[in-house]
Amino acid sequence: MGYQAKLQTPFGVLGILCTDDALTGIEFLAPGTASQQPRNAFARKVCAQLSAYLADPDFRFSLPLRLNGTTHQTKVWQAMCAIPRGETRSYGELAKGLQSCAQAVGQACGANPIPIVIPCHRVVGKAGLGGFMHHSGGYALDIKRWLLAHEQH
Repeated sequence: MGYQAKLQTPFGVLGILCTDDALTGIEFLAPGTASQQPRNAFARKVCAQLSAYLADPDFRFSLPLRLNGTTHQTKVWQAMCAIPRGETRSYGELAKGLQSCAQAVGQACGANPIPIVIPCHRVVGKAGLGGFMHHSGGYALDIKRWLLAHEQH
């Protein structure tokens, strides 16, 4: 995949996918992936804003996003963006507010193309962390734990 940048973070490398004027995707790359300098001005802006968030969890992103999701996914992604930093909501709580079901909310969370900026890590299970990136354990949940701990400061 042609990433426009690969940003080193405390929990791994983020692959940045963007056009010249909109963020289209952020992917968590395999441990040990080498970083890559931004290929264009917009990718530099994305990396600068992600770095600002990693330094200060109160930083607010102001990036144009280009999302390609269903109507339901878009509603879930908007609801995730409304969860304040330092707080979480359960899949069921989001589902109730959207007149949906927890499983459909979980699927939309897993389909989020722009994690961190669209904070799917703030959605948790009723009795625990829930999943992250379609995984229920391992490295993916370590990233979710890191992001949630970062936002508690």
